[in-house]
Amino acid sequence: MNISRRRFVRHGSHSLAALSVAGCGLPGADTQEITNLTEADGVAQAMLLSKGEVSAAELLQAALDRAASVNEQINAIVTPTFESARERALAGTFSGPMQGVPYLIKDLTDVAGVRTSHGCRAFMDNIAETDAPIVQMVKAGGVNIIGKSNTPEFGLIGTTESLALGACRNPWNPEHSAGGSSGGAAAAVAAGIVPAAQASDGGGSIRIPASCCGLVGLKPSRGRMFGEQSDTLVTQLGVRHAVSRSVRDSAVLLALGEAGAGGLGLQPVGFVAEPLQRRLKIAFSTATATGTRPQADVEAAQQQVARLCTDLGHEVIEAAPVYDGQAFEDAFLDLWSRQAWTVREQLLAGGVPEAQLENLLEPWTLYLAEHFESVGDAGLLAVAAKFTAVQAVVEEFMQDYDVWLTPVLTSAPPRIGEQGPNVAPRVLRQRTFDYVGYTPLANAMGTPAISLPLSWNAAGMPIGSMFMAKYGQESLLLQLAYQLELAQPWAGKRAPLSAPGAPL
Repeated sequence: MNISRRRFVRHGSHSLAALSVAGCGLPGADTQEITNLTEADGVAQAMLLSKGEVSAAELLQAALDRAASVNEQINAIVTPTFESARERALAGTFSGPMQGVPYLIKDLTDVAGVRTSHGCRAFMDNIAETDAPIVQMVKAGGVNIIGKSNTPEFGLIGTTESLALGACRNPWNPEHSAGGSSGGAAAAVAAGIVPAAQASDGGGSIRIPASCCGLVGLKPSRGRMFGEQSDTLVTQLGVRHAVSRSVRDSAVLLALGEAGAGGLGLQPVGFVAEPLQRRLKIAFSTATATGTRPQADVEAAQQQVARLCTDLGHEVIEAAPVYDGQAFEDAFLDLWSRQAWTVREQLLAGGVPEAQLENLLEPWTLYLAEHFESVGDAGLLAVAAKFTAVQAVVEEFMQDYDVWLTPVLTSAPPRIGEQGPNVAPRVLRQRTFDYVGYTPLANAMGTPAISLPLSWNAAGMPIGSMFMAKYGQESLLLQLAYQLELAQPWAGKRAPLSAPGAPL
């Protein structure tokens, strides 16, 4: 059975209601025929199921076979739920635009009856009682959850190498990091186990692993997603969405997971189905706000992407907002450290002796908790003021531009251990901020940003490009992503540790 993605019938409406998996002609895919399920994104797999050309049980078994072939090498799935997934597949009651599609949930997000370890030795027996809101939404959209994906301890670092769960390795080169904190999600998608996986982003944790693993990683606006619309303070950093191989999977999952009207005047995005049809004015810069320059391969990759945007008719101007990058970095760490302090205090309040903390929490987590001691809740007022000041500067800058193009990271994926939790904390702090200096701004701003897999270096490692837009403009980013996906396709690229696909 050969199903060409170009055979999908195009629909004119952009609403999710118009997305019928019986025929959904969406842009952003290559013209090669699909001959096995690793070539099919989530929408294509759901379409095959809807047409009766595969069963939910066959979709699941193919995913489980792929997991069996590569997961031991990459350590992406840390809590399998294969048996419950098999029961759902045999029942065959899926509906929605992602019906029957195998899917993973990050191990920071609750799934009822399944362990949520937070990547921490203190929580290895923690069983969730209810589904998190984002899980409720994607289940309603038809996904079949097959397990939990690897994450660093409480998502507090840009690589996935926790002492509790072990290192998650990059399918492009297992000696290198898959990124963090959604590293397990990204590694599983890059290896072809699942076409997309749930992820979250509090300082770059969707975009960083997307860049490391050659995937699409959209960070939504603050307050966009279901269950998050009520908390729109400038100090609310985290959002949940997904990583995926195709733009359309990310677009569908955004439409499934968004809250609708809410937040700071947000209007629903709906299902974005078309590439960009107008010329944009794009700001372009490659240095971080502290002046750190990217490595040569990253610089060259971004220059090529800027030229690609110019070739597509966009106006690209080298420009960046001017603000105190070091003061912003310090403020971000002040806020970031609060979660570690909260966890430490909860353990102490629960009767854990202070002397036992080093056996339950990683050195990096303990360092952050100690750092927050000097900040305190009163210090968060100063953090909010600094964020608001930076936000004003960047918003004024963005008035002249539609989007802003930067690298995602200053380097290609680092080797395992270079940014692991046992690195001396002050060294790790410097390495982390030098590496991820571009991504935290969108979290503080609350604006959407997307990493797109447009480049690979000479060693074959992915290098993402980040586009940031104004608050609430996910639609613009997805349209641009579709355009770039068509202009410079990545669908045919496969990591060396990709799982073999079941022939159709």
